[in-house]
Parts: sequence; C-alpha cells; structure tokens
Amino acid sequence: MIDKDGYRENVGIILCNSKNKLLVCKRHKENSWQFPQGGFEKDENSESAMYRELFEEIGLDKSDVKILGKTKDWLRYDLPKKFQRKTNNQLCIGQKQVWFLLRLVTKESSINLLTSNKPEFDSWKWVNKSEPLETVIDFKREVYMKALNELMPYIEN
Repeated sequence: MIDKDGYRENVGIILCNSKNKLLVCKRHKENSWQFPQGGFEKDENSESAMYRELFEEIGLDKSDVKILGKTKDWLRYDLPKKFQRKTNNQLCIGQKQVWFLLRLVTKESSINLLTSNKPEFDSWKWVNKSEPLETVIDFKREVYMKALNELMPYIEN
C-alpha cells in the first residue's frame, strides 16, 4: 500500500539472539545484506504484517520470537530514481517503516529461508550491532541507524 506522498507502508525486523547478536540476511543471488522487511497487505496492521513477513522471509512464527520493542513513528527512506516504480498507477518513491525488535526464543535451526515460493534471501548470519550499518545499501543506512538507536536500548540494559 502506497500512501498519498508515495511511500510504501512496510515493516522492518531486527531479530536478536540470546547473545544480543543481530540477524542479517543476504539477498538472493546478490552480495547485499539487510534486515528482513516487507510491505503491508490490505487490512493488515504493523504487527500482523511483521509476523507474516517474519514467516515468509525467515520461516519463524509468533511462538519463535518475543517482541522487545517497536519504533514509535514511521521511519522513511527515499528510493533512488532507478528503483522507483509505479504500483496500481501510484509512483512509489520510498518506504515508510515501523521497526520491531524481536528476540529469538527457539533454536536457531528454526530459521528457514525457503518458506516462500520466491525466497528473498539465500544466507543469514549473526552480527554485532555496528555491522548492519556498514553493509546495508547506502540509501537505507540512515533508517537503519534510527531504528537501531531507538530499539537497541531494549537489549543493552
């Protein structure tokens, strides 16, 4: 769903393990690492979209995680012109995201990148909190910094 300003509603997922390492995933057949994320479907709220994307992208369900935090407001980023596309006759100029911080409460072998017909990712790893800022594509970096700054205090205390 694209809002009147051209931003697609989206959720971002920061998943941590018991050692407070963060899960990053490598985009399928690319050398690009990111947190799981995805758009809202019709009539979804942020939490239901997050759980759907969590399963579609990394094979986890509600019982596998605990919600530790959520951003208070939308965090936005603009897409470079070459990535902007029309959807249902609306130009998507970027994404606005609600970010969730989750803790994995089951075994990490539950992570499964092959639950979708068209997998988004082909690899994953646990990293310290600074690595996503170093490896994410540049136009998402500021949003990652804002999400991490707002949510990391939930696990650093």
